[in-house]
Amino acid sequence: MAESLYHIRFKENVEKKMLCQLTLSEKQVDQLREAIEELYYFEFVLDDIPIWGFVGYIEESGFLPHSHKVGLWTHLDFNIEYNGDSVIFANVSVKDVKPVPLEEGAGAAVGGVGVGGGSLKVTHTYSVHWFDSPLPHSRRAERLRDYSFFPKTLEIHWLSIINSLVLVVLLLGFVIIILMRVLKNDFARYNVEEEGGCDELDQGDNGWKIIHTDVFRFPPYKSLLCAVLGVGAQFLTLATGIIVMALLGMFNVHRHGAINSAAIVLYALTSCVSGYVSCSFYTQINGQRWVWNIILTSSLFSAPLFVTWSVVNSIHWWSGSTQALPATTVLLLLGAWVLVGFPLTVIGGIVGKNRAGSFQAPCRTRNIPRQIPTQPWYKHAAVHMAIGGFLPFSAISVELYYIFATVWGREHYTLYGILLCVFAILLSVGACISVALTYFLLSGEDYRWWWRSVLSTGSTGLFIFVYSVFYYWNRSSMSGLVQSTEFFGYSLLTALVFSLMLGSVSFWASLAFIRYIYRSLKMD
Repeated sequence: MAESLYHIRFKENVEKKMLCQLTLSEKQVDQLREAIEELYYFEFVLDDIPIWGFVGYIEESGFLPHSHKVGLWTHLDFNIEYNGDSVIFANVSVKDVKPVPLEEGAGAAVGGVGVGGGSLKVTHTYSVHWFDSPLPHSRRAERLRDYSFFPKTLEIHWLSIINSLVLVVLLLGFVIIILMRVLKNDFARYNVEEEGGCDELDQGDNGWKIIHTDVFRFPPYKSLLCAVLGVGAQFLTLATGIIVMALLGMFNVHRHGAINSAAIVLYALTSCVSGYVSCSFYTQINGQRWVWNIILTSSLFSAPLFVTWSVVNSIHWWSGSTQALPATTVLLLLGAWVLVGFPLTVIGGIVGKNRAGSFQAPCRTRNIPRQIPTQPWYKHAAVHMAIGGFLPFSAISVELYYIFATVWGREHYTLYGILLCVFAILLSVGACISVALTYFLLSGEDYRWWWRSVLSTGSTGLFIFVYSVFYYWNRSSMSGLVQSTEFFGYSLLTALVFSLMLGSVSFWASLAFIRYIYRSLKMD
């Protein structure tokens, strides 16, 4: 510990007193930038009271294009509370202070003067303000206890992980123990040898076995369903790739633009996944218009993305914002989709169509569909969507706050291991909920599970968008047409991504479950 250059006298206010002048070389400026990006902070001790503050600030703004600004605090305001002749509390603030920008490779700024050769001349100043406090010296430890400079994010993160793990264990217990016990009783009842044929069996039985001739009846809007499954599989691959790359340390946590660029490249490269999954399953369920299916798959997300970006970028241009993309960048992104994304979707679709086998339904389907009985209110689609969307959302709600604070605020997300755990929990909860809701649907002799399985867990996107509205009004300081349009536009796209991804996961989980239970039956 060393004595600082700051001269502070008891109950003596000071206004913008010069501390020192420094001339920083280009190498020193780069080192200072790196230290600020690594969230370096200083610590003073005044009358055994610790005072902490950050060396500089970082500002991340915009999605496309992304801006990264680093600044140095050259003025500090010391706020000291006293009672009698004792110091009660002290902190340092930079409110209403304009930082000195540290440009990469150059030394130009406000409050600092470039001196050529990439050097930077800065002047450090400070102010001191004393405030009377009613708290006696014997209780000043309470004031220090209530103040925390370091956020307890790691503790909250692990609490959210424990909460989510408990939810997963309960859901898995419900699906594996209760549901399998019910299925065991169903199998024991259904697999009794029957004297008559299927018609006689249908007349004397009820439950999910009675609809075995309708449960694999192909749904309406087959092309749209397959497109949803394909794009959902693409985003599942993309999200996994981004998280793995982050765990391998391939991104600088202080530069969000690197993740944005990686997401754009991966989206184009993984287009073959969406084309393959969509066209392969479309061929299995006897789809004929496979060319239209490929076009629908390629535009299911890219079209809403283009419309949203066009609106946001047009508003940026109209308001004269620097966040507006230049024409060259627009042409580059458009070329990436036309020359890479769309061709890979077509190639994946052709390969999927040629390699697609049969649907492999355990039961044959009758030509005439069975009439569906009237369902109680708790088996309606809206109720299933509310249940299937809320539980996965509750598993990621805490982590979602830190992601929003990183994308739209000044926070820095570094706990990618926790993010991977939460991502796995999200997929597990979505699959378990989908299986449980599908069983309840079939038990009511309702065989329209295809779209219901997608919508039940895919409704998580609606909850995420509602949370984004809550975040905008209660957790952010954004306002105005430009910020509001950008926030809600990209929040809608985020909700769509989660809906497609979770809808795809829940559908495949339900399909595997249905094939399992009907394959285990003995039927004439």
